[in-house]
Amino acid sequence: MKRVAIIKKDRCNPAKCNWLCHGLCPVNRTGEECITKQESFPEIDEKLCTGCGICPQRCPFNAIKIINLPEKLDKPLMRFGPNTFELFSLPIPKKDKVIGILGRNGIGKSTALSILSNNIKPNFGDFENPPKEEEIINYFSNTLLGEYFTKLYGNKIRISYKPQRVELLTQFYKGKVKDLIKKIDERKISKKLIKELNLEEIEDNEISNLSGGELQRLAIIATIAKKADFYYFDEPASFLDITQRIKVAKIIRELAKDSPVMVVEHDLATLDYISDEIQIVYGKEACYGIFSKSKAVRRGINEYLDGYLPEENIRFRDYSINFTTTRAKKITQEETLLKFPDIEKKFDKFKLNVKGGSIKKGEVLTVIGQNGLGKTTFLKLLTGIEKPDKGKIEKIKISYKPQNLKIIKGTVQEHLNKHKEFSSGWFKTNILEKLNLKNILTNEIKNLSGGELQKFHLALALLQESDLLALDEPSAFIDVEDRLKVAEVIKDFIQQRDISAIVVDHDIQFIDYLGDRMLVFTGISGKQGNTELLEKQQGMNKVLKLLDITYRKDPSTRRPRINKPGSQLDKEQKKTAKYYME
Repeated sequence: MKRVAIIKKDRCNPAKCNWLCHGLCPVNRTGEECITKQESFPEIDEKLCTGCGICPQRCPFNAIKIINLPEKLDKPLMRFGPNTFELFSLPIPKKDKVIGILGRNGIGKSTALSILSNNIKPNFGDFENPPKEEEIINYFSNTLLGEYFTKLYGNKIRISYKPQRVELLTQFYKGKVKDLIKKIDERKISKKLIKELNLEEIEDNEISNLSGGELQRLAIIATIAKKADFYYFDEPASFLDITQRIKVAKIIRELAKDSPVMVVEHDLATLDYISDEIQIVYGKEACYGIFSKSKAVRRGINEYLDGYLPEENIRFRDYSINFTTTRAKKITQEETLLKFPDIEKKFDKFKLNVKGGSIKKGEVLTVIGQNGLGKTTFLKLLTGIEKPDKGKIEKIKISYKPQNLKIIKGTVQEHLNKHKEFSSGWFKTNILEKLNLKNILTNEIKNLSGGELQKFHLALALLQESDLLALDEPSAFIDVEDRLKVAEVIKDFIQQRDISAIVVDHDIQFIDYLGDRMLVFTGISGKQGNTELLEKQQGMNKVLKLLDITYRKDPSTRRPRINKPGSQLDKEQKKTAKYYME
C-alpha cells in the first residue's frame, strides 16, 4: 500500500524529544533506516514505513502524520520536499464557464492554481530532479489538459491570476492606486471597474495604506484588466462585505462570456452564485489532495456537504454537513440581557446613529451591512473601547474578539492555559476538539495560518468570563466545514453558559445559520451609518432587497442558495417581495 508520511516542521522539535520517533520505529530496530536523522529534522522513508502508527501516536508535538492512500494513486503531480504535502490531480478550465473549486484549507487548491498559471511547475514528486517542460507536456498529452500545457509552455496563451494573499501586494507594488491600474489596464476597462467596485475615492491613496477589502478589490480589478486567455481567482470574497461579494461575483461571471474562469472560494453562497460547474478537492488537509470530476453546481456542493462522491465512489468525510440545526426561535418573551439607548458617535468624516434596542438572554444577534457603516465601531462602543457622543451604555461583562487578529508571542497552549476553564473536560470536548485546536496546541502563534489564528482567538474569547460575546468576523479565513463548526460552537457555548452573543460577519450563509435576530446597518459607506433591529426573516429580506438578490433553501440540505438573476424563482420572489424564503 502506498503511504504518505508528513512531518510538520513548524511543530517538530527533535532537541526537546531527543529524536523519539527515530528510537521508537520498529523498522529502525531491525537495522534498517526507515526514520533517519537529518540536519534539523527526521526524515521518513515511505517505502520502508509499515504504517504501524507508533511515531504519530507517540510524537509529543503531534508533528507526524502517516496516511494510507487509495490503491489507484500512483505518483503525485507535485511535492515540495521529503515528507511534505502531495497533490495528485488538477482542475480543468472550460470555455465560457466559471469553474468553482471547493475544498478544505491545506488541500492543494492554491497549489493547483499556481501550476495552471505557470507560477510553479509540477515535478511528479521528484523535487531534486524536476522534469523538463517537454516531459510535463507528454504526461498530460492524453488528457484534457494536454493542449493547455502545450500552449502554456509554448507562450501561446496568457494567464491572469489573482493570488490568495492580497495583503502581499504592498510588498510588490509601491506608489498610488491609480498608477498601478494605469500600468496594467490592457483592456481599457479600469474606470468602469473602479466605479462598480467603489474605489474612486482611493485612487490617489498609497497602496501601502489600503485596507484588506480595498486591496482585494484592487487585486480583482488588476486581474480582470489584463488581456488574458484564462483567468484564475483565489478566494476573491475574502475581506469583502456582502454587497461587494455580489458585485464581484457578477463581474467575474460577465468575464466568463469571453474566457474560461476558475474560482477558489469558501463562501458557499458566493461560490454557488458565481459558478457554472464545481470541482471538489478531497483528501487529507496538509497531507494530500485530489480533484474530483466536474459537476453541476447544486449537485457538486451537495455532494461536498454529504462527504460522498457517488460518481467516484469515494467517501472523504464520515459525516454530513447540514443546515437543519438553525434555531430560528422567537425571542420576544426572553429575558433582556442588555438595553442600549439611541447612540451617536462622530468622527472627522463619519457619523454613526444607532437606534436603541436590546439583546436578549440566550440569543445570537447577528450584525450585517456594508463595510464602512460602523459595525466594528458599534462593538467597540458596547465594550467601552470607544465612547459615545450621545447615549449611555450600561456596563456588563463582555468578551470581545476583534476583526484584526493580533499575533502574540508564545504557543497556543501557553495562552489558553492561563484560564482555569481550559483544563475542563467540557472545554476540551466542545471547543478544542470541534475547532481542531488540539493538534496545534504546541504551535507558536506566529506560525499559525489565518484560519488557525481565527479559531485560537475565538477560543481565547470563549475562555473569558462574560455575559456577552462580541465577535467581529469569526468566519474570516475559515473553510466551509469549520465555518459551520464555529457557528455550532458559538450556539452551544451560549446555551451552556446561558449568555448571549453579538456577531458581525459578511458570510450571509453563516449569518443565516447562526442568528436569531438581525441588526442591519444601512447608510453611506465611510460617511454615515444607521441601524435597524429586526426579526431574522425581516432582516434577511431587507438585506437581500438592498442587494437585489433572492434566496431559497435547497430542498435536500436546507442550504440557502442565491437564485440566478432573472430566473423564474428570482422573478417570482421579487414579485411577491419575498427575497428570503425559509
